[in-house]
Formats: sequence, structure tokens, C-alpha cells
Amino acid sequence: MQTEEAPSSHRHSINSCLEMPLFRAPGKHGGVKAGPRRKRNKEWMGSCRKTDEDGSVLSLTRLCLLSLAENMKEVWVKDYADNYLDHFSFRYIMGPFNLLPGELVEDLTLLLGSRRQMSRAALHLLLVPQLRGLSLEKCPGLVNSALCAHIAARCQALWSLDLSAAQQLSSKVLSETLGCLPVLRSLSLAGTPCDRCVIRTIAQRCRFLRHLDISRCHLLSPAALLPLGGGASFSPSSCPSRSPGCPSTSPSVSSSSPPAPLSPLPLCSLLALDIDFGEQEGDPVAAAAYLLLSLPYLERVAMEGLAQACCLIQEKQFGQTEEFTSREGVPQLWDLWRERKSKDSLRKKREGAVAGDEDEEERTLWEGYGSENEEETSRDEGLSRPQAEEKSREGVLLSDERLILRLKDVKGLSCDSLGSLSRACPDLCSISVNIDDGEDTRGRSQGSLLAAGLQACSGQLQSLTVHYPGPLVELLPVLQVAGSSLVSLTLEGVQTSPHTPLLEVIKACPGLRDLHISAEPPSTPQEAEDEEENQREERDLPQLPHLCSLTLNFSYEHSQMKPVMSWMSLKKVLKCLLAGSPLLEKISLVSLPCPLNCVLQDVLSVLDLDLNLFAEATDSPPMPLARLQRIDMLRTDVEMITVKSIMQRSKRLKNVDVSYCWQISNLEVVDCKMSSKVKVVWL
Repeated sequence: MQTEEAPSSHRHSINSCLEMPLFRAPGKHGGVKAGPRRKRNKEWMGSCRKTDEDGSVLSLTRLCLLSLAENMKEVWVKDYADNYLDHFSFRYIMGPFNLLPGELVEDLTLLLGSRRQMSRAALHLLLVPQLRGLSLEKCPGLVNSALCAHIAARCQALWSLDLSAAQQLSSKVLSETLGCLPVLRSLSLAGTPCDRCVIRTIAQRCRFLRHLDISRCHLLSPAALLPLGGGASFSPSSCPSRSPGCPSTSPSVSSSSPPAPLSPLPLCSLLALDIDFGEQEGDPVAAAAYLLLSLPYLERVAMEGLAQACCLIQEKQFGQTEEFTSREGVPQLWDLWRERKSKDSLRKKREGAVAGDEDEEERTLWEGYGSENEEETSRDEGLSRPQAEEKSREGVLLSDERLILRLKDVKGLSCDSLGSLSRACPDLCSISVNIDDGEDTRGRSQGSLLAAGLQACSGQLQSLTVHYPGPLVELLPVLQVAGSSLVSLTLEGVQTSPHTPLLEVIKACPGLRDLHISAEPPSTPQEAEDEEENQREERDLPQLPHLCSLTLNFSYEHSQMKPVMSWMSLKKVLKCLLAGSPLLEKISLVSLPCPLNCVLQDVLSVLDLDLNLFAEATDSPPMPLARLQRIDMLRTDVEMITVKSIMQRSKRLKNVDVSYCWQISNLEVVDCKMSSKVKVVWL
């Protein structure tokens, strides 16, 4: 092992460099001992014949990464951990991973994280200068101040960084780390101790940031987000912005200079759900309105009070926010609205007059947003600035013009003001709504309010998520309004009964690719049904031919081993979904309040019949369960013989979870694991 040392005054400091050759001759100092040639790993050789998650044959690159992941712990990581990890601190490690392109190092990092094989030593070796993306979401326990110092020193060219759930970091460490990463485009600090000081550092130092996730950061108030829109002026010395070894990317400012205003970040995505509510009740709405007006590129937003903020902007009720803006020392929302409208008008004129690249033109148009001299416009009209402002204000008040926002994906909404949101954002394609059980002052149900609010989005909405503790039947009008264009539907917390029209839900959304329902099971049992009537109905069941992911999860009492079989007609719905969705890849059926084993047996029998009919056909349609990769059947009555039948017919299947299935014994699970390569989980 060779090391390149710094000058004597700084030996073994963070400025030293460690060199690890890819291959070494046998010998001391962690070298590989000479000895008999190891036998080939049969398990690894077998993996060469395996397929990837999508069923395709593994590429040579993927096979090499799998080989690196398998051997990394016993070779490079062991050598580094035994000889260097806790003895020295190196700024750079010149070793085998410096020879790899940054994309491959990123893929290897993700692979080790997903397999739970990442370690502190492995991370040290993988922090190479060419790295552009680093996600530590799968191993937040490894993220500490020492690791952040390595990231700041070695990976200053990072474009993407994910530190979600890294709760061991302080605000100071986060600020110093981010101050050394000036070219970040994407940053996730969800669930970290991020506070106002960190946001100020981001606003000052990460000037190219496009995506920011600060959800579940409980030290943040809505007002703390204002620097993202360039509103809060502050002295660069008010918060630590970089570590001592980080190069400065901004002009030096003396400590005696006045606070420097910032231009808005070019954010396209801002996720800030589940943060502190602020000092007063109206703070979330006022902060959301400020950010919507000051960040012109926003397309994806998750914030409290978002719909109310859009209503405030559309109705121009900016007087409600004057106390908030005065307290926080930011421009009045009326001024922001007028400036935004002026920018929009100018952009439309230039788009009509000049041909060229729209994105480049828009970037030039918005450059220096919020810091232009408004006297230039007043001079053209021969008016003083106060006169021009008054004339502009009067003209806008008499105008019916409405500000059009670019939002496409919004989360954290409530039913009220949803109509204003739809009018302000004509390009909406994804909505997540939280609604309470009950009625409004006019006696209308929350489902009816939501249906009315989504009327403007009918035909264009692709993804809908609804958190609703009321009966699922009340959401049927919503799906009849917006379901025709939906690709993804998620219903959480809904209540069911034996008469819940689940088949009507399926009929209303024929183009679904993802269907996820988390529900309360029926509280009353279902009466016996007429078998002849059931057979007639099964002939005309709806289908979801494009469905790829299906989730039907029911809550349960932990003290009960078996769920109460209270919804027998659900079997018909399950058969409809499993047999009529040949593209299914992921299935989750948890604690079903009806028998599942008989449904799967019926679907498998249909599959066997279809295989016999189309055995010699070259253009036969895909068969049910043929593309299945994962199936979870926790707390159901499924039997092992049925599980084995699914394994035999689903050649792409990799994971089966039958935990707490009372019809399956430990002996059957052991036998299945020995005879199949599918990963089976049973508790």
C-alpha cells in the first residue's frame, strides 16, 4: 500500500492521499496471500444465467457490478478497514474505483445499498471525484459528520445528493457540507435536522438547484423557506456556508457590507410536507403564495395550504398577507404578482417575435428576476415610478386577467379551493388530496366537493391520490369525473362494506397501470349470495389490461391471527383483477376479508386452459401472472401448493411473501426454498 503524503506540517490530515492499486502482488501490508487457487463460486456462476428484474438477460456491465458487490467486502473493503479506516484521514483515495466512470460507481453504490451491504469503509472507497449522484437513503445510519466532511472534500462535482433520514447530522454540518457542493441540481434532506440556516445556505450556495425535498423536517417553519424565492436578505456570514477547505464560488463580501438580496433559485420541484406550521395560523398559506409567485419554474409542489394559496393569488386577496410579509421583511405579494404578470407578458411577446429555443429564451428572460429596475418601464411611459405603480395597480384591478401557474404535480391539498387551483394550473396531471369525513356548511359530502373541484381536470388527470377516512362509495362520483384518463389511483384509509362498489371503481378507470387501495375491512358479514346470479355477473366482468401494480391491503387487529371473512363478493373482484390484467408485475394482497386460495386456483386453471389453447400460436396474448415478479399475500388463506403453482407458471417471479399465512407450515417453506430460486419469506 502506497500513500502520497502532504507536507510535514499536515501529514495524515484530510489533505493526504491514499493509493490502492486494483491488483497487487502477494505480500505484507494487507496483500493477498499466496496459496491454492480458490474454487469458483457456484452461486456466482449460477447468477450469470439469471435475469434482471424486468425479465431481460443481465448485461455484461450488470454482471461486472454484481461481481464487484460480491467481492468488495472480502477484498478492498477488508484491506482498507483493517489498515487505514480508523488510523488515517485521507482527502482522496487513489484506488480501483477511481478508474471507473462516475455512472458505474453510482450504480454500485445503489446496488450495495439495496442489498444492505454498504459499510462505512465501502463508502469511503466509493466517494470518488467523478461521482455525479450519491444516494444514501438506504443507509442513513452511516451518515455522520465525518462522512459529510469526506463528501465535501472529494465530491464537489455532485449533481444529486440524497441524505434522507440522516438524523445524526447537525444543522452546522449540513450547512458546511452543502456549502461545498455548488453545482447540485437535486437535493433530498427529508427527515433530517434541516433548519432555517440550512435553507439560507442552499439559497446562497446551490444556485443551480432544480429539485429540493425537505419533507418531515420539523425544525423548519413555512417562513424559513422564503430565501428559496429570493425574499429574505441576509449576510453571508450569518450562517456557515462552507468548510475551510472548500473553494469559494461567490465574490467575497466583507462582514460590514449590508445584507445581500438573492435572486430566486431555478426550482422545478419543491417538496415540503409535514414541517412546522409557523408562528400564526395563516403562515403556511402566505408562504406558499409567496413561493408560487417568486419561483417561476415550479411544476411539482407539496406544501400545506397550497390550494388556498392558489385561491388567494387568483382572487388577488393580498391584503391578508401584509402582516406576514412585513414581519419577515420580504416584498409584498401584490408587487410580486404584478412583476410576475409583467414577466409573463414580456415572455409571450418575445416568443411571438423571436424564433429559437424556448427554454434558452426563457432562462435569459427570467435571469435576474426580482432585481430589475422598474424605473425603466416608467421612463418609457413618461411617468415617475409612483405614478407608474398606481396606474399599473388600477389597470390590473380592472382587468380579468389571471395568473397562470406551471404546476403539474401537487400534493398536500384539501377540497376547499381546489377549483381555484384547477383554474390557476391548467396543466395539472397529478393530485394528492387529504379530505375529512363529513359535510360542508351546505350539506354536501366531501366526495361531491372533490368531484366538483376536479371537473376542470377531467380528461387530463393521470395520477390521483386520496386520503379519506369515509366510505369508499362516496368517492365513486370523483372517479366517474376523472377516472377516464387516470393511469395511477391510490385510495388510503377508506372504509368498505359488503356492498362497496369496487367493480364500479374498476369500470370508471379502464386505463389504470397502478391501483393501490388501503382500506378498513367491512364491519358486518355478508349474506349468502345466489350462485346462479354470481355466474351470470362473472361473464361480464371489467378488465384492466394495462395494470402493472396492484395493492389491496386491509387493516387488521394484531391479536387476530386470521382476518374476519366478511366480504365474500370480493373474490369476484380479485378474479377480475388477476385474470384480466396480464401485465401485472407486482401484487400485494394483505389481510383480505375473503378467501384468496380458491381465487388463485381459479385463475391458474384459466391460465392452464389458455396455455393449451395457444400452445402453437405465435401471436397469442400475454397470459395472466406470466410477468409477475413479486407477490405479497400476508395474512391470507393461501396454501403452499398454490404458491408452487404460481412459481411454476411465473418465470420472472423473484419474491414471494407469505408471512402469517396460517395454512403454510415451516416444513413446506423449507422444502420450497430448497427446490426453487425464488426468495420466499415466511414468519
